[in-house]
Amino acid sequence: MRLGVSAGYWSAGPPGDMVDVLQEVEQLGYSSVWTAEAYGSDALTPLAWWGSHVPSMTLGTAIVQMSARTPAATAMAAITLDHLSGGRFVLGLGVSGPQVVEGWYGQPYAKPLARTREYVEIIRRILARDEPVTFDGDHYPLPYQGGTGLGKPLKATVHPLRADLPIYLGAEGPKNVALAAEIADGWFPFWFSPASDRFYRDALAEGFARAGSRHTLDDFEVVCPVPIVINPDPEQAADVIRPMLALYVGGMGAKGANFHFDVIARMGYEAEAHTIQDLYLDGRKAEAIASIPLAMIEDVALVGPPEKIREELPRWKETVITTMIVNGPIELLRVVPDLMA
Repeated sequence: MRLGVSAGYWSAGPPGDMVDVLQEVEQLGYSSVWTAEAYGSDALTPLAWWGSHVPSMTLGTAIVQMSARTPAATAMAAITLDHLSGGRFVLGLGVSGPQVVEGWYGQPYAKPLARTREYVEIIRRILARDEPVTFDGDHYPLPYQGGTGLGKPLKATVHPLRADLPIYLGAEGPKNVALAAEIADGWFPFWFSPASDRFYRDALAEGFARAGSRHTLDDFEVVCPVPIVINPDPEQAADVIRPMLALYVGGMGAKGANFHFDVIARMGYEAEAHTIQDLYLDGRKAEAIASIPLAMIEDVALVGPPEKIREELPRWKETVITTMIVNGPIELLRVVPDLMA
């Protein structure tokens, strides 16, 4: 299992020490750096800037939100960044959720699987550069139907450095995970638990078995963020993660339309997830946070003293995960390689 580091997205402004941090973790053996975007800083610009300072690290987006850019715009950015980095770029894509897609981007959220399939297919056609790109789709028709009627099929002026530039998909539900196995080169889980490994292996196997699948499990990448908090007291360590988990389970989406809620419920915490969501949506965030049991945290994170984390790591290494993404202060990032060893 390889190690990657999350550079995330910004809050008020850019972290001033990120270049120093990345240069140090590069020397520590971290193989990749991953940026994200929500509705603030974008994922591509920081990756280009920071990535120029760490020449041996893979540069990935986890994730670029599909509704933020047309497939052609995303393909242009991917081709550009892959050239500038010497072939180190990984394009991580995701549909996000209806709150962001419809509220921030002003785009329809309906049929996310169909939209994803079309989006990836168009990017692959642009990367192949075999001919001017046309696409007869329901969501991203090329050329655009209507308007002036003057639209014409075009081919990228730039020759891609890699026609097979890797594309990873963020996915949480079994249908989305199967789609990632079918059409992509890698998958980003979120709130993954080793206890759910068989569930996800089955979903991936369904995708690999489909006609046209590009991979098998042996050459497919699974890049997973895993929260790690070192503290002699596991409960105190869990307290660091509880607010984020409460936000995602309780507040990232409405009732019946929260994919993070579904992930936690499938782990066997459906009653607890309902309690978290009800409290959070009722404005009782502190109570929602306090209601999260330690066992739930320990299912999706590594918390406690170093010896406890070291004992639990083999369970994670036996899963489908190929790269573990770590986020935290430099003091934590310095310790994790030794724990992994």
